[in-house]
Amino acid sequence: MNYFNWVAAKDYDVLFKSKYLQHFKKLAVILLLTLSFTEVFSQQPAKKETPPPLPSRQISGIVKDSTDLGVIGATVSLTSDKDTLKTSTNSDGIFVFKDVKSATYTLVVQSIGYEKSPVMRFKQNDIIPRIVMDPIMLKEQKNTLNEVVINGTPSITYKTDTVEYKASDYVVRKNATVDELLKKMEGMEVGTDGSLVHQGETVARAKLNGKEYLGGDIANAIKNLPAEIVDKIQIVDDYGDQAARTGVKDGDPQKILNITTRTDKSVGNMMNLNAAGGSNERKEAGLFTTRINGNQQMGLNGNYKDVINLNALSGSNTNADARFSLRDKIGKKIEYNLNYQFGNSNGDNENDAESLRNITIRNPDSSIVSGQLRSSNFSNGLQKSNNHQFKFEFEVNLDSNDYLKVIPTFNLNSSDNTNNSKVTQRGSDVALKMDQDRTIENKTSRTAPEFGVSVFYQHTFKKYRRNFSTQIDLNKNNQDNEQARLNFTKYFLEDLTTKDSTTNQIIARKNRRDNYRGSMTYVEPLGVNTQFEVNAQVNYNGYDNTATTRDILPDGLSGVVDSLSNIYNYSFTQGRVALNFRYGMSNTSKVRFSVGLTGVPSLLSGTKLSLGTTTRRSSFNLIPIARFEYRWTRQQKVSLNYSGNAVEPTFDQIQPVRDVTNPNNPIIGNPDLRATFVHTIRGDYNNYIANSKLNLSFTANGSYTENAVIQNISNVENPGLAGTRINETRFLNVSGVYRLTGNYNISKQLNNRKYNLQLNGTANYSHNLSMRDGVLNTTNITSLNQRFGPKINPTEWFEINADIGYKIDKSDNTTPGFVNNTINTLSLNLDGRIYLWDVWMFAYNGSKQYIDGVVGNTNNRPLVINASLERQLFNRRGQITFQAFDILNQNNTLSYDQLADGGYTNTRVNPISRYFMLKLSMRLQKWSGAQGRGGRGIMRRGDGSFM
Repeated sequence: MNYFNWVAAKDYDVLFKSKYLQHFKKLAVILLLTLSFTEVFSQQPAKKETPPPLPSRQISGIVKDSTDLGVIGATVSLTSDKDTLKTSTNSDGIFVFKDVKSATYTLVVQSIGYEKSPVMRFKQNDIIPRIVMDPIMLKEQKNTLNEVVINGTPSITYKTDTVEYKASDYVVRKNATVDELLKKMEGMEVGTDGSLVHQGETVARAKLNGKEYLGGDIANAIKNLPAEIVDKIQIVDDYGDQAARTGVKDGDPQKILNITTRTDKSVGNMMNLNAAGGSNERKEAGLFTTRINGNQQMGLNGNYKDVINLNALSGSNTNADARFSLRDKIGKKIEYNLNYQFGNSNGDNENDAESLRNITIRNPDSSIVSGQLRSSNFSNGLQKSNNHQFKFEFEVNLDSNDYLKVIPTFNLNSSDNTNNSKVTQRGSDVALKMDQDRTIENKTSRTAPEFGVSVFYQHTFKKYRRNFSTQIDLNKNNQDNEQARLNFTKYFLEDLTTKDSTTNQIIARKNRRDNYRGSMTYVEPLGVNTQFEVNAQVNYNGYDNTATTRDILPDGLSGVVDSLSNIYNYSFTQGRVALNFRYGMSNTSKVRFSVGLTGVPSLLSGTKLSLGTTTRRSSFNLIPIARFEYRWTRQQKVSLNYSGNAVEPTFDQIQPVRDVTNPNNPIIGNPDLRATFVHTIRGDYNNYIANSKLNLSFTANGSYTENAVIQNISNVENPGLAGTRINETRFLNVSGVYRLTGNYNISKQLNNRKYNLQLNGTANYSHNLSMRDGVLNTTNITSLNQRFGPKINPTEWFEINADIGYKIDKSDNTTPGFVNNTINTLSLNLDGRIYLWDVWMFAYNGSKQYIDGVVGNTNNRPLVINASLERQLFNRRGQITFQAFDILNQNNTLSYDQLADGGYTNTRVNPISRYFMLKLSMRLQKWSGAQGRGGRGIMRRGDGSFM
């Protein structure tokens, strides 16, 4: 290349770079992109497919300590090539991981006070959507609490809404039943009829492994099931099925007994048979049989009794009842529970009662005088009744996120009663115009079928704890009642003459009630420890009532009495919208609380056809929500709850017309009545000191009522019979009614539970308001009941239990001239058992009472002694028992009822209470352990149900 050519080329290059370089680069980039896309499309299909999502699954398990208790708040970490997850165990030691992408993973568990678990590697079946792991055991750290020496694992654990007892810590003899086990537990009181009271509150229903057992009857469960199969006893504050699944609580709970079985005795069959006969033509027979296999339950129970009526002066009752229950699964998703119950009762009885009422009378000059009205009532009657109850529950796990429960029910009750009574009523000097004698004959026939269905649906979202649920309840009740009443009354006048009044009537009543309820609950977690809850519900009650009264004339004909007939229909609709914030969702939280607000709109509307009146009224109330709980440990906690409840007046209370359906007590409503509002606050403190085997339980309740609806009963001249007086009732609002209740239980176990000292008591104070003739009276009623009961079981063959109690019932009135009452009762009770030669058992119980303050023909110092002698047969499978009741025949005391106005009613009970029975019984049973699937261990929830 010569110089000029080189220079020319150089100039061109400079020119190219300066002018065309940018365009050249853009062209090169476009060319390269075009070639690249051409290559790609030449190698792939024309339509691009979306890759399948990675499979997800749910993995759950339980973490336990060396005592087989679930470890609360343990941190569980799960890792794999696709997952890094962490959670904590709940109050039962259970953990759940959702949306786990890989079935091959590692777990590490750690908790304060326990050694960290080694890294555990697992390779599960990749197609199983729900994996339940074997229990993971943690070892206690050796040097955690060197300064404390623990003498045993806790017998009692206080969880949220649950008190849990470890059954193995309470020693009972072989073949003992659950009721004998319960009697040894702190805070439990078991009645001879199978009733159960826990820390002063009645336990309503029974469950077995978290499932309702044989219709929920307490007596059937605890008097038949053997104590040897029990792992834990739980007393649960139950807010209903919807609250159990959502955690959103509304209203007041029921006390529920839940019996969880030992895993090694969760499969079994048993049958109990008994027959007895005795003096006074007493006869008894019973059959109980059950089959239990994990969550599968089947039971049949039947009883027949022909007994003297102990709740009446004399008479007898024949009772027969039968229950059948079946709980099982259809496939893997559907669980059902069938319950049927039949009852029949025939009885005759005599009753003798006397009562005192404080009254006031307004004189013509408007002055008020007070006095008393005493009456006695002797009655006898025949009663026949039948009832059928049917319930069928379906639970369907539609998929891993959707749950459905449907419960249809049917009940049919019928009865026929005949009653004759003689009433003598005498007033003090200021109430002579109310002196009268009445003879009454009543014949009543009643039928009441009821249909219902409940549907509950819940959807859980992928986000942990987020869920939505809805429930619909429909019920329809029809009741027909026909009454034939013959009433002859003799009035005693002030001029020493008498007047007679006779009514012979037939009263036909038809009552129809429709109840529809719908509710919706949504839970939104705000964080690991907080969540927001929304609950909305609508409750509709519709009533259609007809009461027609006909006079039976001397010629046998009848005619409708319009003034004594009552035909009306009305409906009451109430809505509730609650917004609630909850803190303390983490299982490690010591503090838990809820705060919120509930709005309650309501509408009451109806028509009284017999009087031509119409009513329509609405209201709106705001009710705060407040719950607080602090747990120091699993054995010590304190809780405080506030609840408010608005109650609308009834339809009859607001009708501004004179209702003379009962001529002796006409009723006039008040359309200006306001809704009653009740504030209630409850506090609980529970502490079980395991090292000392000391249990402390305290409960306090207080309620205050605003705008309480009370009656103003006025003593007025009888317009239908000159010279006599009747009571006229009107209604009004008052504020200031309140009630205070306290209960405590202190139990101390000594010498490995051979000695148990129990001190418990209740204190009640109520401040009631009532009105007579426009005079407001305050009645303060105080009731104190204190008891001390040592239980002594030093050896296997000897048991003795003592109970010393002192009770005070006192009423004070502010109205001058009203009678006040004070009743003091000292009771001494002793019961026990002595086992001889391993096959004989002698049992006894006796009680001595010292009663002061009760007037009437009664024994105020009764000594009641019962005893039995039992011989065991067939290697303890059978027993023959001779029983003697009220050997000294002194159980003819009075039943005393305190009235709100300071008065009282005394009822004499059966004076023929001494009888003897010979009873034969047989118990056959066989129990074994539940088996896991595929050789895996058994997984159970905190309520004992099997996963």
